[in-house]
Amino acid sequence: MRFCHGVFGLACLLLWSFAATAAERYVPADPGALARIIALAEPGDVLILEPGRHFGPVTIDRQLTLDGRGNAIIDGNGVGSVVTVTANNVVVRGLELVGSGSSHQEIDSGVKLMQTAVGTQVIDNVLRGNLYGVDIHGARDSLVRGNTIVGRQDHRMNERGNGVYVWNAPGARVEKNDVRYGRDGIFSNSSRDNVFSGNLFRDLRFAVHYMYTNDSEISDNVSIGNHLGFALMFSDRIKVQGNMSLGDRDHGLMLNYANSSDISGNLVRGGAEKCTFIYNAHRNLIFGNRFEGCEIGIHFTAGSERNAVTGNAFINNRTQVKFVGTSDVEWSFEGRGNFWSDHPVFDLDGNGIADSRYRPNDLMDHILWSQPSARLLLGSPAVQLIRWSQSSFPATLPGGVRDSHPLMRPVEITVPVDIAAMEAAATPEWRRGGT
Repeated sequence: MRFCHGVFGLACLLLWSFAATAAERYVPADPGALARIIALAEPGDVLILEPGRHFGPVTIDRQLTLDGRGNAIIDGNGVGSVVTVTANNVVVRGLELVGSGSSHQEIDSGVKLMQTAVGTQVIDNVLRGNLYGVDIHGARDSLVRGNTIVGRQDHRMNERGNGVYVWNAPGARVEKNDVRYGRDGIFSNSSRDNVFSGNLFRDLRFAVHYMYTNDSEISDNVSIGNHLGFALMFSDRIKVQGNMSLGDRDHGLMLNYANSSDISGNLVRGGAEKCTFIYNAHRNLIFGNRFEGCEIGIHFTAGSERNAVTGNAFINNRTQVKFVGTSDVEWSFEGRGNFWSDHPVFDLDGNGIADSRYRPNDLMDHILWSQPSARLLLGSPAVQLIRWSQSSFPATLPGGVRDSHPLMRPVEITVPVDIAAMEAAATPEWRRGGT
């Protein structure tokens, strides 16, 4: 301590005192022991929970580490949140957390991070059967990583809680979690500067449900067999990159009032009603995505404008594009368009760009969208004459999407072997006829 002088000396003294008092404390699996030792602990202590069932709920009101080393359970006994954190820089790891209460109003959770829980980490836990998994309720710069979150199945899906709920928590990160059952995998509301990356979502309503969350990132997540993959609404300047929606029911990717965002390198394939639904979304870059095997590849509506749609692949969708509007919209950028699996063309100069433009929709498509019963006439000579006339005289085509520089080869996005196996084995409740 002889080198410590003045203000620096005071800081040294405080650090030395903190190090001297911090300790490892072992917590027996006895009734009341965990709450009692938390109350006696000093800031910086590491509480190591011995194997067995510990009794909650508990509140951590000072800077501690709770470590179960993979062998300890904390049971909330159906009352409130199992672990509530009010102090900053707390670590909750290696635990199994069960038995939260059932109040949506109180957001009963496996772990609840209050606004004062700045910088708290929830890592490598198993959260099973709680109403909500983790509630990040205003805790800035928090981290939820590597957890297995298994939600409830005892109510209708809309009455269950979310795997991770993020509310007004700038800088929060949710990474590499496995979330199954419950309502939504991640529900983010009124937040910013968040990162949701590398998570796996199954048997949910929405994998990611995203509202009023700006300047954030959704990357490298996988959604398998959910009602909807990634629902991005009322948010600006978001990066949606490298995600996969595999066998989701309604939409793989939905942009609703989402603006000035980068939507790139995502894969949607298999069975969705719409691979992508774009509703009143403006100034977005939609680049290098692969939309495959859906009823509709991409549905544009509600005046979505000034979007750059380029470098994407539309493969084997029953209807490649549904564009609701009368204006002409160009879907190529700087001489580079998209790949269309139903566009049989040549590339005589070998530059990778097709020699003829692509128009996905004609007048009959517009009629069928507004009058579905007209499908009964599709094989009639009159319909064939209309379609022949439009192909021979392009000036008669209605307004809509055109791609003046279609690509000859599609973007390839590889699905890892283990993820493909999950996709093949998925049997979500809605697919079995459940509700």
